[in-house]
This record gives sequence, structure tokens and C-alpha cells, in this order.
Amino acid sequence: MSKERDYYFEQYQDRKMKKWAGFYLSEHTAIIAKEQNKRPPEQKVQMSWIEIDAVLAKAFQEQLLVAIQKEELDSEGNYGEDIKGLIKGHDELGIYISDQKVGYDEIRHVDIS
Repeated sequence: MSKERDYYFEQYQDRKMKKWAGFYLSEHTAIIAKEQNKRPPEQKVQMSWIEIDAVLAKAFQEQLLVAIQKEELDSEGNYGEDIKGLIKGHDELGIYISDQKVGYDEIRHVDIS
């Protein structure tokens, strides 16, 4: 058995990093494809304060999930992802969703999820 083992290691050619290239490339290309397919969130219709208030009141009273688009653009001029969650509370300046405060003046659009 020793001779067979020695023969195997004499003939074996390690591919070194080449053996990992397939794994790396498939994972890497999947991430790149996902990023390229990701589109920035669309601009939703600007709601009036009366509409926003009605939706927020209903969501708070009935403990419904909401999705809020803030009136805020990133450096590329795109709107951010919606803030989603339950309304935990509110005060005179804004509401609390998932441990994040959103000011009433920052809300562009709100939907019940």
C-alpha cells in the first residue's frame, strides 16, 4: 500500500487556486448579476397630508404593516427603499416604525402592506 500511495503523490498535480476558481466565479457572477438587476425604487405619487394622516391612523388603530416612502433622494437622485413595519408610537413630530423615527414632514407616500 505504501508503494501505491507514493505513486499517487508522485503523479498528482495540484491545481492550486484553479480548483477554487469555479466556485468563486459562480458566486461572484451571481452577486454581480443580482446587483445589475436591482433597480432603484420607483417614485411614488406624492400624497396629501390628509391622505397620509388617514392611512397612518388606520394602520395604527388596527396594527397593520405600513410601507413609507420618504421624501429623500440619495446622491444619484433615487428614492430610498421603503421603511416597512408596524407603527410603534407617535408624537407631535413623527411616528416610530421598527425603532426608527420618521418625521411627518419626511413622508411622501404611505401604503398599508
